[in-house]
Amino acid sequence: MLRAAQNAMISYAGNHSGTEPLSHLPRSIRERARRESYQSGELRGSVILYNGKIHTMDTSNPLASVIAIKDGTIVYVGDSREEALRVGKLNPPPPAINLRGRFTLPGLVDCHNHIVLLGNRPGHHQPLEYALNITQLRSIYRTKAKAVPKGDFITTIGGFHPNQFTEQRLPTLTELDTAAPNHPVFISVGFSGPAVTNSLGKTYFSTVPPADLRPLILDNGTIASGLENGKALLFLRRRFLTFDARKRGVRDAMTYAASVGLTAHLDQGAFNATNTPNDWAANEDLYTFHNPWLAVYDDFANGISNFVPKIRLRINFLTQDSTTGVPTLAARLQNSFPFFGNDLIRTGGIGEFATDLSNYASGPVLDAAVDKIAAAGWRYETHSLSDNDAASIISSWEKLAQKYGEKFTKLRWVLAHVPKITPSLLQRLKSIGGGVNLSSWLYFAGTGNATNPAGPPFKTVLASGIPAAFGGDGAQIAPLSPWPQIYYAVTGKNARGEVVNPGETISREEALRLYTVKENWFLGGPDEGRVGVLEKGRWGDVIVLSDDYFKVSEERLKSLRSVLTVVGGIVVWEEK
Repeated sequence: MLRAAQNAMISYAGNHSGTEPLSHLPRSIRERARRESYQSGELRGSVILYNGKIHTMDTSNPLASVIAIKDGTIVYVGDSREEALRVGKLNPPPPAINLRGRFTLPGLVDCHNHIVLLGNRPGHHQPLEYALNITQLRSIYRTKAKAVPKGDFITTIGGFHPNQFTEQRLPTLTELDTAAPNHPVFISVGFSGPAVTNSLGKTYFSTVPPADLRPLILDNGTIASGLENGKALLFLRRRFLTFDARKRGVRDAMTYAASVGLTAHLDQGAFNATNTPNDWAANEDLYTFHNPWLAVYDDFANGISNFVPKIRLRINFLTQDSTTGVPTLAARLQNSFPFFGNDLIRTGGIGEFATDLSNYASGPVLDAAVDKIAAAGWRYETHSLSDNDAASIISSWEKLAQKYGEKFTKLRWVLAHVPKITPSLLQRLKSIGGGVNLSSWLYFAGTGNATNPAGPPFKTVLASGIPAAFGGDGAQIAPLSPWPQIYYAVTGKNARGEVVNPGETISREEALRLYTVKENWFLGGPDEGRVGVLEKGRWGDVIVLSDDYFKVSEERLKSLRSVLTVVGGIVVWEEK
């Protein structure tokens, strides 16, 4: 029956010439083929993509018009459909998708974000990264409301900032009432607010939670950052985050990631939840918040669900010990395996922290933690926000390089964010086998000038020759979408259009390489050599963009998205 379904798809694709979505494939046929073919849990589809402007990121074969994927792996990249069938031994022929000349790329990779948190949001979560003004925000919420049961909360928690809106403010209670009159709304900025709600939300927060969790709401619907925001967020979590709701959030997060062109993610964990109003958007139960993600992958693998996982997820384990015994870290190292899993989901390393915030950059607790990680042979990543913390972290790692020698230099330890790292620190880190990942998180609210650029120093980092790639740090205080991140890297402008990172901008080509081929070093292990380039033998992860990346204006860069996303040869996202 599978072969019959494939033949039907070929016939339909070959005879159809309307203005339908790129794949031309009726949903019923696509879903039937998936159900019958991929019960193993791996995405191993076969497809030919043709008539595209395919930028392969392969220096030996940079441009092509045809790509063939067989059983999830690329078997041909070139310019002939007939040759693709012959070289790839594709018999019977798989579905063929006419890309209609669109700009096509390898699926983008993000080696440092927090997408697992994004899948654990209370309510029906709606990203707002693409809203450039309040009118667009209201339109996005109006569309979301049509798909959400009446009376259910619609939320946006992190991943945006008022600076991105022309009005440079949050929407008002009245504006949200007109956008979602039948749904309570909660929109919160960054880690801890401020937030805004509408009339239904105001009534809800004023009457339903116990008195100690009722936030103070001003007449315009705003809720102050910090404790008041925390009260509302904690109650929403307690009230609405059932396991099934979390699984729905995971499916939504996957779908959104596929829609912006991110097909592989290295998640960097969360801060441990205190279950008090002091918790931020970045706090969760470190022992359970991966479970709904695992369940969504398992449901597909076991044939329980027809929802096809749309991304490859890699999991770093964050620990927050505060004593030199580092008991949580020790238990994690003793009871977990690095690079354990399959091509869709597997473990990674330790990070974004191995200690609490007061010990992450220096001191005996850090020394004890990193020694245990190095002795166990695990990969490790930690964040850096200043030249001082970078210097002290690198000094700690240099001691390990002396102690463990070549064993340590092969571990590929990483400093994240590095807005203020210097050339001398880059060379020290490079000499012990380290790398840096670069985030444009300062896009939202960064400030800087010619004498004090906001950072990170993209141009300086690339000139150093150290392994570097994009790790965007979404979706709390930074966008998950790669396109605002790239906009910041190539223009130096923040969300308000101000040049805050002068002298450190890079080309569009360089930025694209940081999201593709350069990511291989950071994923490492069994993933290395499988992502970021469209060449024979790599995973069949492909995105087709809404516009030409190299021709679109600078301002439109941040609004790019994927109109067709393929993971492992399976169409997992298609713009309708």
